[in-house]
Parts: sequence; C-alpha cells; structure tokens
Amino acid sequence: MELCPSIKNILLLDSEGKRIAVKYYSDDWPTNSAKEAFEKAVFTKTQKTNARTEAEITMFENYIVVYKFVQDLHFFVTGGENENEIILATVLQGFFDAVGLLLRGTVDKKEALENLDLILLCIDEIVDGGIILETDANVIAGKVASHSMDAGAPLSEQVL
Repeated sequence: MELCPSIKNILLLDSEGKRIAVKYYSDDWPTNSAKEAFEKAVFTKTQKTNARTEAEITMFENYIVVYKFVQDLHFFVTGGENENEIILATVLQGFFDAVGLLLRGTVDKKEALENLDLILLCIDEIVDGGIILETDANVIAGKVASHSMDAGAPLSEQVL
C-alpha cells in the first residue's frame, strides 16, 4: 500500500479523442499503442456524458478516471482503483483552472495547440513521476508564466 496519493496519467484530448497533451506516470501501458488504446476507450466511454459544469468520476478497467469537458477539450486524470476520488478531482480542477488562466479564458483546441508549451509545463508543475506537487491553479499558472517570460522584456511589460 502506498502512503502518498499518485496519478497514473493526465490526458488532454480533443472532441474526437485525439491527443493534445498527455503524460503517463505508470508502466501500466508499456507501449504507445496501449496508451492510445486506453485513450480511445476512455474517450468512447465518457463522450456521451455531460461533464461540462463539474467533474464526473467513473471506474474504468480498474482505474478511477475523473474528467471534465470544456468547448472541444476533454480533461482526464487517472488514478489507481484505491486512490481517493476527491484528490484526483482536486488535481483535475487545478489543471483545468490553470489552463484557463494561462489561456486567458479562451479554452479551446486552437488556443491549446498554440500554447502547447504552457500546457505541458502546467502538467509538469502539477505532477512529477506520479506524485502530486501542486493543485492550486494560481500557483501553477504563476510558476508556468515565470518559466515562459521573456527574460529580456522589462518587468512592467511581462503579463500572465
């Protein structure tokens, strides 16, 4: 039994189930084709639900999957079958809110692809090696923005 809650993966898929940004922290899916099959199966299972206002939780292939949709983006956080759903939902909400802050409220596929570097940094600030580091969206967005600031620009011209 592990004492520290852990994440198996974080997925950001488009409205067709295609990858935008994904990060796996477990060897449960050893090959890229296994990862893509899992993504497709999770997307297929959840696409008919209405997870637009608040996060939904489902059990899928002995994993707990917490997910939320906005516009044409689908956010997923997966944990083991014994993980605490509230912790997984907190990670999802932190990721979702941080992306919203970084994309300045325009959370859609086009904007996500144009700012993919920020989204990947965001995932890295939230989880490292499956261990949850941060769930506060403001802290996450602040760290990501500080990484992406133009070092040559005056401080007064640097914006989040």
